Amino acid sequence: SVMEKALNVPTMAECQAQGKLPEVLFWVGCAGSFDDRAKKITKAFAKLLQASGVSFAVLGAEEGCTGDPAKRSGNEFLFQMQAMMNIEVLNGYGVGQIVTTCPHCFNTLKNEYPGLGGNYQVMHHTQFLKNLMDSGRLKVSGGSFRGKKITYHDPCYLGRANGEYEAPRALLSALESELIEMKRCKTRGLCCGAGGAQMFKEPEKGNKDINIERSEEAIETGSSYVATGCPFCNTMMTDGITAKGAESKVAVMDVAELIAKAADL
Repeated sequence: SVMEKALNVPTMAECQAQGKLPEVLFWVGCAGSFDDRAKKITKAFAKLLQASGVSFAVLGAEEGCTGDPAKRSGNEFLFQMQAMMNIEVLNGYGVGQIVTTCPHCFNTLKNEYPGLGGNYQVMHHTQFLKNLMDSGRLKVSGGSFRGKKITYHDPCYLGRANGEYEAPRALLSALESELIEMKRCKTRGLCCGAGGAQMFKEPEKGNKDINIERSEEAIETGSSYVATGCPFCNTMMTDGITAKGAESKVAVMDVAELIAKAADL
């Protein structure tokens, strides 16, 4: 893939051939592998890992969808098939720690896989980056974001589903930005409209699309940046802000992209 060539990220197969086990497996996910916008998040996070001296690898072609969209849309059989294939690969490599930029992958690997024989220490990239920052391996500074107004959109599967509100906000405050919360945030956060496999279909008839409602709330804060921690949220918020004609005033960026850009990586 593009990433492996450009950033020289090794695959687990290559590591195994050299008798090495990296400290962490970076689970890229479908969006991070195939969606052009999400690939930028993948690259930004990989650069941060490299800058922090973290030994990591990806599965490459051996990585399959975690099964989240199948399960959420009601195809339990397909989910279990996808999960079992991944678990076989992960256990074959003796993977212990997994980090992913996608809350859907994070939630599924962390909470659904143990029941099928896949037990790993799974972290969302904001949690992993906060640990790197706290231990001094990653230097986070404001750079071009110092004093800028940023609002943070909580991904459903990171926030309400897994109770992680602090890590992404700690990273944003380390950017020395002004964090402005939307009225609905943290435990009361509003979904971007993509969860439960809604990403892959048109919405039902209604008065307003959810991503428009959420984007209006983000624009109301007067922020220059909407920080996200999920590739689907990123798409939905970008589409919403474009639909409101605010794309020249408001940029949607993943937390990892903000940190990487501040560090000129």
